[in-house]
Amino acid sequence: MMKQVPVGVSARHIHLSKEHIAVLFGEGYELNEMKALSQPGQYAAAETVAVIGTKGKFDKVRILGPARGATQLEVSRTDAFALGVNPPVRESGNIQGTPGIKLIGPAGEVEMAEGVIIAARHIHFHTSDAAKWGINDKQLLRVRVGGERGLTFDHVVARVSDSYALDMHIDTDEANASGAKTGDLAEIID
Repeated sequence: MMKQVPVGVSARHIHLSKEHIAVLFGEGYELNEMKALSQPGQYAAAETVAVIGTKGKFDKVRILGPARGATQLEVSRTDAFALGVNPPVRESGNIQGTPGIKLIGPAGEVEMAEGVIIAARHIHFHTSDAAKWGINDKQLLRVRVGGERGLTFDHVVARVSDSYALDMHIDTDEANASGAKTGDLAEIID
């Protein structure tokens, strides 16, 4: 049985805590949904923030909502070089000991003490999809992306939850290297 998963290319983005939304946009501010994302309840907000590193900055980094418990900036390795930060590859939410960065919004500024990561490539599995294919949460998988520049990704983290929809997330560097784009299908090899 072929185990195919849709690919989602994840460009640089930021998840903000409620506290940081209040500082950057004003007390009581609520993010405005611009577009629903592949994961249920997640969305790209209409709002953006500026991100300033020691070497460079990005003026319009998209915020993904809803608010999170902690602020986290996800960038590619190429983005990290441009900003002048050296973040580790981590699973989302694992920000302890990571570099910080400066954020600027229309109402204020935040100096993040930590929270910049390169997101580990991963696949979101609904519990039923994982069970059907015998895949466990946190299992490391090998996944093949086809096409003219096709390649195999090792160390793809399986993330299993009743609240997830089947989708593989890679960053823009990985997509560019493989020629993959959002909506392509990848195959789980093992």
